[in-house]
Amino acid sequence: MNKFRLIAGFAAILLSSIIGAAQDETRSAATWSVQKYDIQATLPAAASDRSLTSKTVLTLKNVSGKPASTLTLRISTLAAVSEIRINESVVEFSRSESTITPGTSLQRCVVRIPAVSAGGIITAVVDYKLTLKDNSGLNTISPTASHFLPLSFWYPTPNSWFSGAGADNATVRVKVNAASGVSYVGSGVEAGGVFEQKFGTQPFFATGNWDVSNVNGVAIYAPKGTSADGQKRAAEMASILTEARTFATAYLGNAPDVPLRIVAARRGAGFSSAGTVLVDESVFRRSKVDSLTTMNLVESAVRTWIGGSITATGDGYGIIREGLTRHIATEFIESKFGKDVADVERLRQRTAYSAISKRDAPMSRTSPLDDFYYPEVANKGAMAWRLLEKRVGTAEFSKALKSNAQDGDLLIFEMRNAFSAHKDLVEYLFDQVTEMNLLVGLPQISGGEARIALRNTGSIDATVNVRATLKTGPPMDASSTVKSLSFGEVVFKTNSPILRVEIDTEKLYPQIEYSDDIAPRESTDSDPVLAVKRLFDKQDYAAAEGMARVVLRDLPRLDEVRILLGRALLALNRNAEAEREFRAVLDERSPTSRSIGWANVGLAQVSSAANQNDAAAKYAETAIVADADYGASFAARNLRNKIGDLPAVDAGVKAFFTDFDRAAASNRKADLEALFIPGEAAKFVSGISGSTEQWQTQVRGVDRLDPNNVLVETSLNIKLLTKDSESGTAVYRLIKIGSGWKIAAVEMFEVR
Repeated sequence: MNKFRLIAGFAAILLSSIIGAAQDETRSAATWSVQKYDIQATLPAAASDRSLTSKTVLTLKNVSGKPASTLTLRISTLAAVSEIRINESVVEFSRSESTITPGTSLQRCVVRIPAVSAGGIITAVVDYKLTLKDNSGLNTISPTASHFLPLSFWYPTPNSWFSGAGADNATVRVKVNAASGVSYVGSGVEAGGVFEQKFGTQPFFATGNWDVSNVNGVAIYAPKGTSADGQKRAAEMASILTEARTFATAYLGNAPDVPLRIVAARRGAGFSSAGTVLVDESVFRRSKVDSLTTMNLVESAVRTWIGGSITATGDGYGIIREGLTRHIATEFIESKFGKDVADVERLRQRTAYSAISKRDAPMSRTSPLDDFYYPEVANKGAMAWRLLEKRVGTAEFSKALKSNAQDGDLLIFEMRNAFSAHKDLVEYLFDQVTEMNLLVGLPQISGGEARIALRNTGSIDATVNVRATLKTGPPMDASSTVKSLSFGEVVFKTNSPILRVEIDTEKLYPQIEYSDDIAPRESTDSDPVLAVKRLFDKQDYAAAEGMARVVLRDLPRLDEVRILLGRALLALNRNAEAEREFRAVLDERSPTSRSIGWANVGLAQVSSAANQNDAAAKYAETAIVADADYGASFAARNLRNKIGDLPAVDAGVKAFFTDFDRAAASNRKADLEALFIPGEAAKFVSGISGSTEQWQTQVRGVDRLDPNNVLVETSLNIKLLTKDSESGTAVYRLIKIGSGWKIAAVEMFEVR
């Protein structure tokens, strides 16, 4: 017992020291502010070289208010810093590692310099080489497509990316020396192979081999060989981006003068910076621009202001940078697609927030160090701004944003002052954890009146709409203010039986529980998609159908539930009804990518059941190349194999897998690695190297995504040491490098 206590005590001290160090990284006041990043980066010429060589020039200002004689620069622990110069003089520096979280560390390079007076400017030049082991969504080095995003910590900067007051933002100049035939993109104005951004942002770049076109003033970097349908998706995305920017002027004033770019990427989709947004390259192969891509495009349009021409820093900056951005973006969704579509988007935001709502912290005191930071500040933040806009009115809300952003920044304390008349609401939303739960009771009917009890567990009054759904006649609505930590009541004068009552029908208030907003309670899940999926996964298809119809009664555009309804109907052999649901999903203007994939699988299954195998194969192929969902792709492949309609096998691909089998059987890791793009699928290679007794690959079919990218479906029969013989399906992504193929990913490995 004493030994256990000693270990526990030591662990507590260690954890305390880690947390303390992390707080030092994120809470300390800034000494230096970056005025400009000037970066020249060189990607390796050889595919086997995994290092980015870079020279970064930082123009730094002492903002501490007192002389400074120490400069600390932070960068990835993967970087080998060879030299630092201050004002052209080479200086000595010490290195250390700072643990931010148990899985994240930053390298600290500390330089002693002659005292720089308050407000003084210095120049720091850092030469370094950053070597990657594995590619990821944050950084990739590849012969065909590389990228480095800010959160890969690929450039030196004085303040932590996890700072509670926000990461360093400055004007940026980036030049990338890439391999021949590969182009690169950043944000800002491009001239002579250099991208220069005049607004305060964070450095990034992406390289690739694109078809570049201009659509309505938006530069589209589409995958090479994009089809006519893909070009339609490009035009649709350009339209969404430009329309969203026009819409946002009503909130934020004249649009910033920045070039707009939409860039196809296999990794990093969703990232945006001052007019440049990365989108999943698969979008160009889908029948619709999916809802997530739409939201990313709209938010990127708003970010040309917020985080671009308008700086958002200081404590609680995420409420503006993430939350206000999402709120304005969702308002655009409502204006373009209708309130019912926006309600679905808001449901997704509530669901994401609900997952962490019982363990979050006040928004004004969180930082990216917290694992709940982005779900909270983006989603609860959006709800907070929506509630505030409803309270003060759109005209007054927009006026406050514009007037406070005129000086080029938008800060939380400015918003507090602007909405001082609503101080209690602002402080509750920004400075307190969510504690509110709004509950509604069953109607108590007497003498032509229905009395409905209400409850508010929050520490602020809630003014809400209460709706009664009648057995006959239209619904009845009543507004009620339920006092904090108290009860209330609404009365409906009706002789009709009340089937259902709901509190806060607009879902304005952040809550810790939403399922009890309705009486009688229809589910114990705040997430209606989960409520349906639980029943579907239990194979209780009749109950899943019933719950899906209940959800769709109020949220008819919730395509995730409509897909589950269609799949349940299919399992119940009601194919005609199922087909209607699948087609309804594909008719949506902006369904989720997952729904697009499963709708095509559903139509393939309906066609197959009707012995329409050509149509079934076509739908299955559409689901596969959409690359939208693992389960949908797997189901589509199984169906296609069942009907025996597989795409032709390329002779070069077949020969490649003959070499693969030989390399696997040789148990020489170097032979296997030579068939993969460096940095890709390293765990897969390590897992089979040196342990293979048998490896036989039969290539079933090749789905060509574009001239240089294919998905290869194979049937495997393998035997690894210490394991029984196994067989099954594996799908590889191959990319053409020069005249030969290399494996870029193992997309599916269903071998048992």
